Amino acid sequence: MSFLTIATTGKYEEIIKKSRFICHLAPVETEDEAKAIIAQVVADNPKANHNCYAYLLGDTDQIQRASDNGEPSGTAGVPILEVLKKNQLHNVVAVVTRYFGGIKLGAGGLIRAYSGTTAAAVEAIGIVELVDFQLLDIQIEYSQLDSLNYFLTTQNINIENTEYGSQVKITIAVRISEQAKIISDLTNLLNGKLTVTKGPIKPVAVAYEKNN
Repeated sequence: MSFLTIATTGKYEEIIKKSRFICHLAPVETEDEAKAIIAQVVADNPKANHNCYAYLLGDTDQIQRASDNGEPSGTAGVPILEVLKKNQLHNVVAVVTRYFGGIKLGAGGLIRAYSGTTAAAVEAIGIVELVDFQLLDIQIEYSQLDSLNYFLTTQNINIENTEYGSQVKITIAVRISEQAKIISDLTNLLNGKLTVTKGPIKPVAVAYEKNN
């Protein structure tokens, strides 16, 4: 399983016709986490006129919520949500805080402001792909360590943990789609003198480049 989400917690601000629009973005795993972030943004901005938000949860967006928070219906929450969907993001919450600057934007202007600020925030903060990796425990003799380390380096495989005892146990994380080949390559490299044990599945954030 893999899906896209926001790279990290962050915020982005724009001034539009004297109003401040501040988009707060964060990766989340549960609805309680999303609600907690929304509550924190509201608490941090007690003088804001509006804190509009949207969030998507689940690899197929099983939970979707949006709020205009006092703005005209359909001008804030849904436009924010649509930006998240357009970028195919999951498990993410966006809160756009508005400090009114005295100039009314109208319905169309509000939609453009909320969606535009959210889109700019996504662009600025960045997107990652969360990919399920298989953890593998590789147990070998000390004499095999240099060969194993060289292989892992050339294959760009990260070492998660190393334990030293009567033998060496190295834990690595590999893409599920590649694990069979890697185990086969390691078996050939070490002449079958190794023990491989599968561990849990671990979601790993990898770089994502949007296709133009």
